[in-house]
Amino acid sequence: MKSFLKVLSFIVIIFSLLEGGEVDASIVKIYTVSKTPNYLEPWNSTVERFSGSGSIIAGNRILTNAHVVANETFLEVKKYGDTKRYRAKVLFVSHESDLAILSVKEKSFFDNTEPLKLGNLPNIQDKVTVYGFPMGGNTISVSTGIVSRIEHNRYAHSGEEFLAIQIDAAINPGNSGGPAISNGKIVGIVMQGITFSQNIGYIVPVDVVQHFLNDIADGRYDGFPKLGIYIKSLENPTMKEYYHVDENMSGILVVDILYGSPLQDVLEKEDIIISINGHKIEDDGTVEFRPKQYTNFKYFIDALQVGDEVTLHVLRHGKEMFIKAKMNATDKKTMSFANLEYDKVPNYFIYGGYVFTPLTKNLLNSTRMPVMSLRYEAENKWPTEEKQEIVVLLKVLASSLSRGDYEISLWPIEKINGKTFKDFQDFYGQIKNFEGEFIVFEDEDGAKIVINHKDALKIQDKILERYGIKLNVSERLE
Repeated sequence: MKSFLKVLSFIVIIFSLLEGGEVDASIVKIYTVSKTPNYLEPWNSTVERFSGSGSIIAGNRILTNAHVVANETFLEVKKYGDTKRYRAKVLFVSHESDLAILSVKEKSFFDNTEPLKLGNLPNIQDKVTVYGFPMGGNTISVSTGIVSRIEHNRYAHSGEEFLAIQIDAAINPGNSGGPAISNGKIVGIVMQGITFSQNIGYIVPVDVVQHFLNDIADGRYDGFPKLGIYIKSLENPTMKEYYHVDENMSGILVVDILYGSPLQDVLEKEDIIISINGHKIEDDGTVEFRPKQYTNFKYFIDALQVGDEVTLHVLRHGKEMFIKAKMNATDKKTMSFANLEYDKVPNYFIYGGYVFTPLTKNLLNSTRMPVMSLRYEAENKWPTEEKQEIVVLLKVLASSLSRGDYEISLWPIEKINGKTFKDFQDFYGQIKNFEGEFIVFEDEDGAKIVINHKDALKIQDKILERYGIKLNVSERLE
């Protein structure tokens, strides 16, 4: 019996070594040169170099993280066991789910490689092996661990919540984009870790990866559908009683419906959503996606592709009904006043030394100032048909025209000469087409900044020259 167990153990070891060798040949190191925009000085940017990991999958494609190639200006890849670097380019990118597909023009790059296949969503305590090129050396690194948790979590790159797998395998800078392998197949893509934690890392689960690959199969990336609603849990028994929800029934309360939501014509405020496509929603806003495993109700929305139909079981004024809606692509500008931007230069406009820009999450993340009112606007209010962007006076460049205003920064503007504006393009258009003497900027509380229009235009070129600024308007506005 002991001899049999020894032979069996030997076979398992040999099989693991062979499997590891096959995986190694499909692991890629990615070298990225990126042009990182400066949102506090939107006419400037910095060049950075870093590396990440990836894996070869079917169709001579490389699967990696979006944050590995974000803002890239030059990409190179090198496969395991080779010293040559090959030029690469981004074919598709999903910043929201932190995934990207790269291609290599020279097909010889894929010689002697075997594309990795996608597996199934692992179970808790399943063993996973992480491959990549992290810091600490130049050769491939392999670490093992187990699946600790599977639930919705915040993706650091986009700030959005999707299903994520927590593992305890070592993850370090450079591991990003590498595969997590179980039984010889990809079960996730290394995404992020928690600083100063004891081996807490997260991978993009294979379900999200497969959604991305299915999405781009038609040659276009549409993204993940959004319900476009704000909700509240119904854990409070008095709330359930007030909305006539039976004690044996559970669901979530619709607090508001956003402009542009695919549900804006079929859902109403204070509706109770009981289930999504037949899947019961608990009072805490979770759904059972596996026996005794719960996660955010978004799970069954994230599983849909743009264009799919969703059926909601709704309680309205004490009456049950079923409503259907098509999951159209939702413009992010209708979802928040401060979205993250990728692969773009910042939008700005300099007028007489006064620098204006739309509010973005990038800008809020760049400043050390608390700017609590702006953060409140970004996180607790949402766009309407009449107002889709917040414009701020970013800073004031010192000149004879702007004396007394030098200290003003990140000041939100509500009106121009008493008139509101829809977005930054509208804001810019009103100033560009102005023909009067004074332009008056006003905030929500009525505080004003007054600029002489002719004087502002007269000193424009001198200010740009003095501060070494090439253009007073970003290319996105012109």
